[in-house]
Amino acid sequence: MTITQKTDSELQAPKENTPSDFIREIINSDLASGKRSHIATRFPPEPNGYLHIGHAKSICLNFGIARQYNGTCNLRFDDTNPCKEDVEYVESIMEDVKWLGFDWEDRMYYASDYFQKLYEYAVKLIKLGKAYVCELTADEIREYRGTLTEPGKNSPYRDRSIEENLALFEKMKKGELPDGSAVLRAKIDMASPNINMRDPAIYRIRHAPHHRTGDEWNIYPMYDFAHCLSDSIEGITHSICTLEFEIHRPLYNWYLETLNVKNPPQQIEFARLNLTYTVMSKRKLLQLVTEGHVNGWDDPRMPTIAGMRRRGFTPEAIRNFCEQIGVAKADSIVDMAFLEHCIREDLNKKAKRVMAVLNPVKLIIDNYPEGLEEEIEAVNNPEDLSRGTRKVKFTKELFIEREDFMEEPIKGFHRLSPGKEVRLKAAYYVTCSHIVKNEDGVITEIHCSYDPNTKGGTSSDGRKVRGTLHWVSSSNYIEAEIRIYENLFACLNPSALDNFIDGLNPNSLSVNKQAKIELSMANAQIGETVQFERLGYFCVDKDSSANKLIFNRTLPLKDSWAKAAKKN
Repeated sequence: MTITQKTDSELQAPKENTPSDFIREIINSDLASGKRSHIATRFPPEPNGYLHIGHAKSICLNFGIARQYNGTCNLRFDDTNPCKEDVEYVESIMEDVKWLGFDWEDRMYYASDYFQKLYEYAVKLIKLGKAYVCELTADEIREYRGTLTEPGKNSPYRDRSIEENLALFEKMKKGELPDGSAVLRAKIDMASPNINMRDPAIYRIRHAPHHRTGDEWNIYPMYDFAHCLSDSIEGITHSICTLEFEIHRPLYNWYLETLNVKNPPQQIEFARLNLTYTVMSKRKLLQLVTEGHVNGWDDPRMPTIAGMRRRGFTPEAIRNFCEQIGVAKADSIVDMAFLEHCIREDLNKKAKRVMAVLNPVKLIIDNYPEGLEEEIEAVNNPEDLSRGTRKVKFTKELFIEREDFMEEPIKGFHRLSPGKEVRLKAAYYVTCSHIVKNEDGVITEIHCSYDPNTKGGTSSDGRKVRGTLHWVSSSNYIEAEIRIYENLFACLNPSALDNFIDGLNPNSLSVNKQAKIELSMANAQIGETVQFERLGYFCVDKDSSANKLIFNRTLPLKDSWAKAAKKN
């Protein structure tokens, strides 16, 4: 796969040269034949959880197609199950879609907007002799449905008269029947090889308040019924959904054809996004939250859009990732390393460089003038020199990473060791003279001398050094808490386990409370993402306060995907 980094304007503008895929080929054919004169898509999330990276693919596809063909894309909440829905989820979905860079303008709808119309459609099916009220229990319905190899059998209530069905359905609507005592079912074919066509439920009884309609309704439509008709009501031309709905397409079409809907939408399925080291099921994500395996839906280890935003991922990088993986007809698993590669590519161009030391040890420059403070000029982003420079205080005593010193260096170690000269980033060359240890043998001080003729990190005599270390002045710094995140799961495909919880990575989060960061970050804003020199990308967490900065590690600098791709 060839990776090309898109600019923000290229990602947001309609593109004439968008790579073709089978969905766009269908759309092109429909436009060329005159079957369609305009394109209308929709993104129809259920407000029963937070959106994840798989939804981001669908958002980018639906809104992207509308943008490419100068059409429209609606945001429609499939709020047909009041027992699982919450306004919190509605608000989070709206925030996520906007954050990704898409705008539904004035086209935000709810399936509940159509409850009366959907009820009228159900009554029409009864009057056509195509629906009936069934009083089998849920277990009996499953038993009567048959199996993949055996046909189902008709419900004993299947041949009720139209009048009796209308009367019973009215009782359901008025709340005169208890939950689970009856459902309205379509009358199709109990011997169909497609189990979804074996008299599926259309309406069920739910004596539960709805977050928008309150106690107005005691019956709620099933997804398959509400979805296709909502598409039709909104004038959707292409109903793009994930591959698991392919087997539901005959039912989607049956409702539209039986009700004689004009200009019916066309359902097209594409492969959903699966990522290594994660799960995408909302049910499983909810379990992670409710059982306390993560700290909420926006935990930075979660594959939710909210979690990725909190971790420091950018909308441009996610859009680029979704475009690069493309649209396919067959399910596959995308390497998490490729998503991380896209994030690094974007942040490398955008993130301000900052010096921070996570595991500090003191470095003392013995021949540096006592009390002197210099302002060292450091480049904010070498990939974008228009970002300018900043001033960093340089003093006699500094902090460096403990891992950047080795008393007895191994082969290939090019950092600091006794008698070794290295460069301090943007400052001077220093040479280690001796070290101080405590009574436990732990190094507490590294003593060096510096060459004043190497200011700016270059030598006037042309000599070269192999090691460059980052540093922080021991008298000009802020302390911060650093949260280091790894993959939430330790196995490639946790969904393949009998119990996906068994695949959790016990080391997915570690906390560092000894970090020292240059003073320029004192006024850092929540959500700001920077690159700590040589360490990785870090984002200011929402838990930060005026007295305490907390950073989430977005990603380390090492790009395993790019390295592997280069080899291949």
